[in-house]
Amino acid sequence: MAFVRLRALLPRRRTRALPSPAARGELVAEARGLRVALGGRAVLDGVGIGVRAGEVLALVGPNGAGKSTLLAALAADLAPSAGEVRIGGRPAGDWAAGELALRRAVLPQAAALSFPFPVAEVVRMGRAPWAGTGREDEDEAAVALAMAATEVEAFAGRPFSALSGGERARVALARVLAQRTGLLLLDEPTAALDLRHQELVLRVCRERAAAGDAVVVVLHDLGLAAAHADRVAVLHGGRIAADGPPSEVLDAEVLSRVYRQPVEVFPHPRTGVPLVVPIRATPSLKPDNSPSLTRS
Repeated sequence: MAFVRLRALLPRRRTRALPSPAARGELVAEARGLRVALGGRAVLDGVGIGVRAGEVLALVGPNGAGKSTLLAALAADLAPSAGEVRIGGRPAGDWAAGELALRRAVLPQAAALSFPFPVAEVVRMGRAPWAGTGREDEDEAAVALAMAATEVEAFAGRPFSALSGGERARVALARVLAQRTGLLLLDEPTAALDLRHQELVLRVCRERAAAGDAVVVVLHDLGLAAAHADRVAVLHGGRIAADGPPSEVLDAEVLSRVYRQPVEVFPHPRTGVPLVVPIRATPSLKPDNSPSLTRS
């Protein structure tokens, strides 16, 4: 009885509205007329893009094009100077932080922790938004499935700080997967990974999209984007230069102009997936009277 009276004196946890799964093809997040200025420079200028349930959207483009900035704006982690971001049909700023965390999960470029938390606990941090909700009892299953999907179970008890860069990247992705939101925003998740684990991460993205989630992923590897994305948005100078299926967007003229590097694009002989190859100058024969770089 005393315990019941004590609970009555404690502040009530504010009830959060739990998200409903989006129908395939439904608009989950969008940017309208987005402008973001950093350090006095317009990093994004008039960007409009939509993210739909059941698709993988790859953001590609050269360094400084605005890919990570657009991802941060779509996550509502970065306020635009003009335009609007909407998540779940509402302006992103209308969601409380806890409600937003139930609707989108974000993987930043770098994962750092000040304390040596074990890997399993780092992954479990992804479940924090669901504490006190009706889905709190999914915690153990969500953590276990996320660790299995990213192949990090073998070092579940090791400190996060003792891992290699690639291992940390996979643990960080497992945390995002454990969060179980309908919108995943991943910033260069393959940057520190070997070939096998790059493919693993993009397979996970495809699986999440097949299950109905919306996935936005920043990539530098155009081959990965071509093979795994449903849509590719090419950013250039803070604007979207092209947006559509990889077979249409990964065009030699567009890519050569955007990257300032001549490329050729041709279909893979077996799958038909576009292959992007830089055009390299053919080494010319050295004249007999030119200086040699080798010792005689």
